[in-house]
Amino acid sequence: MSVGLIALLDDVAALAKVAAASLDDVAAQATKAGAKAAGVVIDDAAVTPRYVTGFSAKRELPIVGRIALGSLRNKLIVLLPAALLLSYFAPWAINPLLMLGGAFLCYEGAEKVYEAVAPESAHEHEACVETISLDAANLEEEKIASAIKTDFILSAEIMAITLGAVPGQSLMMQAVVLALVGLGITVAVYGAVALIVKADDVGVYFARIKRRGVLGDAIRALGRGMVKSMPFLLAALGIIGTAAMIWVGGGIILHGLELMGLGAPAHFVHALSDRVGDLAPAAEEALEWLTTAALSGAFGLVLGFFLIPVVSYLVAPIWRAAKRLFGKKIRSRVAG
Repeated sequence: MSVGLIALLDDVAALAKVAAASLDDVAAQATKAGAKAAGVVIDDAAVTPRYVTGFSAKRELPIVGRIALGSLRNKLIVLLPAALLLSYFAPWAINPLLMLGGAFLCYEGAEKVYEAVAPESAHEHEACVETISLDAANLEEEKIASAIKTDFILSAEIMAITLGAVPGQSLMMQAVVLALVGLGITVAVYGAVALIVKADDVGVYFARIKRRGVLGDAIRALGRGMVKSMPFLLAALGIIGTAAMIWVGGGIILHGLELMGLGAPAHFVHALSDRVGDLAPAAEEALEWLTTAALSGAFGLVLGFFLIPVVSYLVAPIWRAAKRLFGKKIRSRVAG
């Protein structure tokens, strides 16, 4: 074998080792970033099932599938390049944009609470912002659009956390890690959501199994239990999802204010959480998390209720006027 060929093979082997090391590095970075975003992922999984409640069983998986596709578009087509561009050209803009998203989550969550405690007033508010649908197909489209909008905010938070977990890496490394985390999280979240919303169908299947004996009785009992418990589980997930929207939104705002130099509210939350955690060292982390979530949620709920009249009497009229103006321009151009 010639010396030149041996040298070439050595170079190929060296490149293969570098590539393998790079892949290992990407996997390690993606795992690290995904772990840091786990809290928001749990919130995302809790929020989503409430968007498929109230629809027939045959529409549940198609709705989850469409929301999942919208989530992938959010992460890979919109947020990934936007995150890279903003981090390179305008890193100062990331925090204000995330805070706007957090305010939207607070508003959405507060709307659900408002609907539960004062349905008639909430109905009037919905009429003001033009979100009422009488047609089932339109209602489904609105639910999907609302879910994708909410997912966009949660996905933006996930991508921001992911980007913050890989500082100093090359642009290509950051892009690959963002893509891997975005894809993995979407599959995990919406796979779990699909299992949750179809668990009642699995329960029906188990309840109809014809197997005899103790094992057959146990499977049928399990199936009946699944069917009976699913309405309560979905209702609980709806409540948890609304709470998650509020505490995530409130947490984003508190953290954003801290980054802007207005750290008093966040410092108060941290200090009180630490004190509560010190009361029971064996459950310190759990107590600190619960206290932080509760205080962030309280802050987010107050902010959300403040935003409801702002949206009704300021944002919605401006939005309707802009739509009318834009529509007139389109019609005049078509007529001309």
